Amino acid sequence: MIEALSDGYRTHIVAAHKQPLFLLLVGFILSFVFIRVSVRMIRAKVRWWPGNITPGGLHIHHMVFGLGFLLLGGVGVFATNGGHPWIDWFGLGFGIGCGLVLDEFALILHLDDVYWSAQGRKSVDAVIFGILFTALLLTGYVPLGVVPGQDTRWGLVAVIAVNALVSIVALLKGKVWTGLLGIMVPGLSWIGAVRLARPTSPWARWRYASRPRRRARAVRRERRLHARADRARTWLFDLIAGAPDKVPAHHTATHRVAERMAARATAHLDAHSARALARRSARLTDRRATPLASGTPGAPERTAPAVARRRTVRAGRTRTYAVRPVPPTGPEPHLPQRRIRGAAPRLPHPQGRRPH
Repeated sequence: MIEALSDGYRTHIVAAHKQPLFLLLVGFILSFVFIRVSVRMIRAKVRWWPGNITPGGLHIHHMVFGLGFLLLGGVGVFATNGGHPWIDWFGLGFGIGCGLVLDEFALILHLDDVYWSAQGRKSVDAVIFGILFTALLLTGYVPLGVVPGQDTRWGLVAVIAVNALVSIVALLKGKVWTGLLGIMVPGLSWIGAVRLARPTSPWARWRYASRPRRRARAVRRERRLHARADRARTWLFDLIAGAPDKVPAHHTATHRVAERMAARATAHLDAHSARALARRSARLTDRRATPLASGTPGAPERTAPAVARRRTVRAGRTRTYAVRPVPPTGPEPHLPQRRIRGAAPRLPHPQGRRPH
């Protein structure tokens, strides 16, 4: 058994000049498995397992070490001109860097530590796709069916172009895995391109808005089929990477997500509201730029009372209201009388005095 495996390795890997790519895949898988085991041990607070690296209180993520391995492998290949055995070792180091960096792909995407949240599952998606992509390259699949050294034919170019177009349609319909793997395996993306789009996909927003029946079918299929697939996918990812934290409704992270969603909703104001807001701001700016003093050339005379009231309020003094003088009707002319709008006029007493 071991001899058969060694013979197959020499025949299909070494003789086919695929050993650097094979070592890259091995480093990719081993680094991802090791770092996931490490973070799950740290999460479980195992005493004998070394914890996070925090020199001086600064938490250094393993993505930093992954970037170091990526630089070492990439620069090393160019520095040694891809010669043996250096290319094999640098291929292994580059694979280790890929596993460490893609394991924190969600952190790079969200610019936030979402490793143990639901958003952190994007890292597992990125790692699985990277491993599948490298494995397909190792087994002989090439993107869009292009074979190096093959004569260019118009029929082959047409098939490659159609396959690329169908892969884009599958991605727009929300079939991410089918569309991405269809780039490597010609014909696979046709399945996602022919079937109904997912209700939350761009294709559904563009094409199903005027077709309520088709949108209803897509929603029913999403509830019936994709819900089961998502549950199976969640179970598999929980087994591989660990279950995410269940954040309560009053948690700070929940408030952060709600604030981000509100900011996105505010940013997507329609053009009419944005123009109206700009016009109101321009009018307010013009009013503030108008000279306030009535003696200033160009200032309207009608702003003088408003300016006086504003200065009174700023100075903290009590406002004084001028009372319109009313002609005296009785023996006490020194008491000003204020006429209330809507009230009947006061008639003088027949004897010239007020009744007691």
